[in-house]
Amino acid sequence: MKVLNIGSLNIDYVYKVSHIVRGGETILSDSMQTFCGGKGLNQSIALAKAGASVYHAGMIGEEGDMLLDTCKKYGVNADLIQKIEGKSGHTIIQVDENAQNCIILYGGANQKLTREMIRDSISQFDQGDILLLQNEVNDLAYIIDVAAERGMFIVLNPSPFNDKLKECDLTKISMFLLNEIEGEQISGESDPDNILNVLKEKFPKARVILTLGEKGSVYQDQDYKIRQGIFPAKAVDTTAAGDTFTGYFIASMIEGRTPEECLKTASYASSIAVSRMGAVESIPMRDEVMKLK
Repeated sequence: MKVLNIGSLNIDYVYKVSHIVRGGETILSDSMQTFCGGKGLNQSIALAKAGASVYHAGMIGEEGDMLLDTCKKYGVNADLIQKIEGKSGHTIIQVDENAQNCIILYGGANQKLTREMIRDSISQFDQGDILLLQNEVNDLAYIIDVAAERGMFIVLNPSPFNDKLKECDLTKISMFLLNEIEGEQISGESDPDNILNVLKEKFPKARVILTLGEKGSVYQDQDYKIRQGIFPAKAVDTTAAGDTFTGYFIASMIEGRTPEECLKTASYASSIAVSRMGAVESIPMRDEVMKLK
């Protein structure tokens, strides 16, 4: 079973500053670092580190070779990534002395997927293969429709949650993987049990994994509801915790593990990720997670 991730690829420009710049103000930056990121890329790398066979499809701009290099470094198949004129998706991030941040996100090449590229990418996968999606690329509704016609198992992480999702036929989603904020946005409920009840009523055939921060996570399908607590860790940076969870849950599912085992493995992996700085760099390798278990 293969995984296709049609998702974002970003270059993150991170500036360390004494305070977040105000309107009309010019300040000096103490440092500037460049990282590869984007929810799509982070999740592909988490899948690859967890041992899954993952293909990433997306668009990068003229300066995006470092994104390709990162895919290759971690074992993500980048054959379906296309380079186009213009800029890659990127963020400008200010981080102040108290670790507070502000972020400007530019969609760039992530918002220039073509329907031909989408069809060609999906055509290389078979019924039952997994399609992983987030909401950081354009034409999400079309991607879902084409993949459903192909008979793929569609996993959606509805982040960021916005009006574009209203254009999508979410009844075609096989599995939702979302946090409690996204759960509230999609269901209109804030209580986790109520979120799960609404999702089961709206999408009775879909599996749902709801992550609840320090309260752990819940798996729900037509027959079961399973809860998993967190594994305590000293949190240093939570940037890629959710993406790590996503990658390890799906990889464990592909291996044929039970939902309980999938939740447990994904939770272990996330506990390692939050104890490290960065996004891609913080995602643990499979061997580390298995040793911890």
